Amino acid sequence: MALDFSNGRRIDETGLANRGSVAPRSNQLGRVERAWRMFVVLWLAARIYVGYKSIQLWTRIFRDANTEALYQRQDLRAAQALYRSAIKLEGLLIKACQFIATRADILPEAWVVTLSGLHDRVPPRAFAEIRAQIECETGRALESTYIEFDPVPVASASLAQVHRACLKDGRRCAVKVQYPGIEERVAADLRNLTLALRILARLEPSFDFTALAKELLKYVPMELDFINEARNCEQVRSNFTGHDDVIVPAVYWEATTRRVLTMEFVDGIQVSDVAALERAGIDKRAVAQKLTEIYCEQILRHGFFQADPHPGNILVRPGPRLVLLDFGLSKDFPASFREGVVRLTFAILIGDRSAIAHAFDDLGFKTRDGSLDTLVVISDLLLGNVIKRQKSYADPELIEEISEQLPRALRRNPVVHVPADILLIGRVMGLLSGLGKTLDSQVNLMATVMPYAQRLMTEQSVAAGN
Repeated sequence: MALDFSNGRRIDETGLANRGSVAPRSNQLGRVERAWRMFVVLWLAARIYVGYKSIQLWTRIFRDANTEALYQRQDLRAAQALYRSAIKLEGLLIKACQFIATRADILPEAWVVTLSGLHDRVPPRAFAEIRAQIECETGRALESTYIEFDPVPVASASLAQVHRACLKDGRRCAVKVQYPGIEERVAADLRNLTLALRILARLEPSFDFTALAKELLKYVPMELDFINEARNCEQVRSNFTGHDDVIVPAVYWEATTRRVLTMEFVDGIQVSDVAALERAGIDKRAVAQKLTEIYCEQILRHGFFQADPHPGNILVRPGPRLVLLDFGLSKDFPASFREGVVRLTFAILIGDRSAIAHAFDDLGFKTRDGSLDTLVVISDLLLGNVIKRQKSYADPELIEEISEQLPRALRRNPVVHVPADILLIGRVMGLLSGLGKTLDSQVNLMATVMPYAQRLMTEQSVAAGN
């Protein structure tokens, strides 16, 4: 039940002590906690690595007929170990788990099922801590801002949790509150994750992900600035003005700060909850189609997109109408970059391998030996085959081919530099692909993408002619 502050009782606004609240957790990490967090990350990485490596060596030597069962058991053990560590550390590791849990298209079921509980069911912080954070940020008592405030969160995620509330003027709202001290913890975990990936790259040169980790360093801080998120939300809301099938909540600026974001409350069914969609009479395949169109619209028309479409950030209402939430990770593209993306898209659509290689080069991709052949193969696996064979991007046969051939291509000539903007597009495509499998998608990418790409190419031609 929400706390009702409308009974007119006197509130002492001079400090937190008289209301029994607690001070926000310190933003500074001590040496002991930094060392502990590093130990947890490195020990987790070692356990997972040794588990898979031992199976690989065992089956190579003894040709065990139960290889698949061995890997399935290790998948479950590794996923459970990662889940437990994420709950301990919070922050960045939970975000990594959320991403893994969306990749039902390429990852084992044990990983996806085990980690899916971290989309919006992270153990919440105590209300006293959340209340103290809000009052510290706004500089006034909670009762001065909200007439009602539900102490039980509707969602708790990696960096913040969300509560229902009601502003003094009666507007229903969702209040997103950043966990105290999360910035320092995320920064420490980024350093620890980078170290673990460097060690892995030395042990297994074919799995060098340090370039991707460097790019992540650029984007995680954006998600910790709720003023930035509020501006991003307003930009996306403005871009979709007039679109009845897309809902973006309004921002209530008078109750928003860098660590507290107050927005219009909009409910709906989580996009991955297939059973609830069916009960509501909503066609899951229509949802997958609509989702693909919305992201084509954002990337190829608006040049500005929400880059974190995991299930906790997308709700569905009858129609279907999609509700977009959480704009901490959003990106706008310079015109030149968008042109490069369109050239790459067209090259893949028509199967021009030379044009694909040139487009990758223009966008700034680099491989270990300087050849772009690996990138051509990757583009063919991830998009070209879907288009040429007129199949859904979540087609099981194509997913199996990608799972087998993609690691082989990366081992031959690893990618050592990925442009930051493309990294976000790739992340979105990966998340959408995972959701597509969950929704049994039948999206025809050729038919869906081509009108957006053609329109942008036409606009570019007209602009060049002027």
